[in-house]
Amino acid sequence: MASALVDEQDFREVMAGVCAPVTVVTTTQGGTPHGATVSAFASLSLRPPMVSLALDRASGLLARVLATERFGVNVLGADQHETARTFARRTPDRFRALAWRYDHGLPRLTDAPGWLVCELTSVAEGGDHLLLLGTAVHADTSAAAPLVYGHRTFGTHSAFAPHPTPERPLAAGPLTTPTP
Repeated sequence: MASALVDEQDFREVMAGVCAPVTVVTTTQGGTPHGATVSAFASLSLRPPMVSLALDRASGLLARVLATERFGVNVLGADQHETARTFARRTPDRFRALAWRYDHGLPRLTDAPGWLVCELTSVAEGGDHLLLLGTAVHADTSAAAPLVYGHRTFGTHSAFAPHPTPERPLAAGPLTTPTP
C-alpha cells in the first residue's frame, strides 16, 4: 500500500529549519562566466574527494555545467550575504559588481574563503532537480566563519564568528550570532 506524500508546504517548513551551507557554483561557457547561489551542497566522499550539489532542472547554470562537465564551488563566508543574494537573482551579469578571477579556467569569487574546482562525475534524477556529483581536482581555503542559510535567513554558526562583548556588539541585520 503506497503512502500519501507529505504536503508540499509542510515539507518546506520542516526543511526551512535545516541549516545549509551557502555557495556560489560557477562555470564558463563560450568565454562567459556563469554562476548561481546553491545551498544544496555537501561533501560526499574523501577517497576520491567528491561533492554533491542539486540544481533545478530549469536552471541555466545546470545546462552549462552539463555541457562543460566542470564547475567551481565558491564557499561563502559569513559577511557575503549580499553576494549570495546577487547570485540568487536572475540578472544577466551577476559578476559585474564583484571581484572575481579565473582559477583553473573557472570563475572564482576573490573574497570567498573556500574554493573547489570539480569535474562532473555523474548525474542522478532527483524530482524537480538533478543531483550532480563532482570530483574535486583543486581546493583552496582560508579560515573564516561560514555563511549558512536556515529559517529563510542568512547567518553563521562557527567558532570563527565574532561573539558579542560590551566593547564589540554584534552587527545589526540578518548576520548575527544568536546569544545562548
